[in-house]
Amino acid sequence: MRDILTMTAADLRQRVRDKSVLIFAIVVPLGLMFVFNLAFGGTQDPELEPVTVAASADDADPIAAVLVDALAQVDALDVTVERAEPEQIRALTRSGEAGLGLVVPAGFGQALQRGEATAVEVIEGDGAGLETDVLIAVVHGVVDQLTAGTVAAHAAGSAGLPPAQIGAIAEAVAGDTGGTTLTEGEASSEQLTSSAALVAGQAGLFLLFTVGFGVLGLVAERQQGTMTRLLSMPVRRSSIVTAKGLTSFVLGVVATAVLLAAGAVFFGVGFGSPAAVAVLIVCVVAAATSLMFVIARVARTAEQANILQSILAMVLGVAGGAFFPIAATGLAGQLLDLNPVAAFIRGLGITAGGGGLTEIGVPVAIMLGFAVVCWALSRIVPNRGAAA
Repeated sequence: MRDILTMTAADLRQRVRDKSVLIFAIVVPLGLMFVFNLAFGGTQDPELEPVTVAASADDADPIAAVLVDALAQVDALDVTVERAEPEQIRALTRSGEAGLGLVVPAGFGQALQRGEATAVEVIEGDGAGLETDVLIAVVHGVVDQLTAGTVAAHAAGSAGLPPAQIGAIAEAVAGDTGGTTLTEGEASSEQLTSSAALVAGQAGLFLLFTVGFGVLGLVAERQQGTMTRLLSMPVRRSSIVTAKGLTSFVLGVVATAVLLAAGAVFFGVGFGSPAAVAVLIVCVVAAATSLMFVIARVARTAEQANILQSILAMVLGVAGGAFFPIAATGLAGQLLDLNPVAAFIRGLGITAGGGGLTEIGVPVAIMLGFAVVCWALSRIVPNRGAAA
């Protein structure tokens, strides 16, 4: 164990002195995070803006007043309702003074109570966006609720109930809170915002390159004859391999933690419990490091190792959602779920949604299972480099 720790420390010092390692593992990813922040920061997660509604309704119609007042009472939206004449509504929406126009026809309440056909005119402004879509949905919900009260009243009347009971039934149905409501909330667990997903995906992608500096150094040292000189010393081969693996593991943990922290600062996102995030980082680094051992066994030369590393890193990164989320079902979806990058992003989604150590069991199991399988493969596949 002392030999392993000594060689690991020496290898880490060598990697730190090698500026290319630090540049590629930390400086380049940080630079890309900064560029992504300039390109996508502030555009990924739109917020609801204040909206003005120009409304026309008969002041003597209490039912029409209920419809207009409902727009001003929508939670999580800053809505200003301004009264206007019907002929002014289109001009106000066209000029941008109002984002939405609402025209409630005269006799709306009486027609609704009699069960007659009536229509509410909704006019979207030229700068209409998500806010007006929300308000239109509210209008539909309120009208449907009022219509339900009318239907219930007519049904009660047909059943021969007393007028007092008919009115109570209609009022109860029309005032039912099961209609349209809007409250501000957070995304459900296992889902990251677009900005957070970009940060997590890029951290997972660059991790697959970072861990290669230590393990794949075995291939280069084998070519250069350094491995032969090391084996001539009273040191076991397993100690050398373990030291290389620990070097890659430490580099991967540090680089991934730095990238997540920097991405959180640049994009203003959070990933939840630090302890749970630390466990996810350790697990995904273990999975990535074990994959590098397979490459080191298969590759004959350093060039082959770098090519295989690049191919696997891009395939796992893209399939895991490093650039954009991939939705798949069936067998393909199940295979994608076994990707350590996808499991890492999913785990961060759970922690960002408030989950702790007990909720990330599945992503952790996937990443550790991937590490065990790759480690087993590295013991089974022929060592082509040694044969060469």
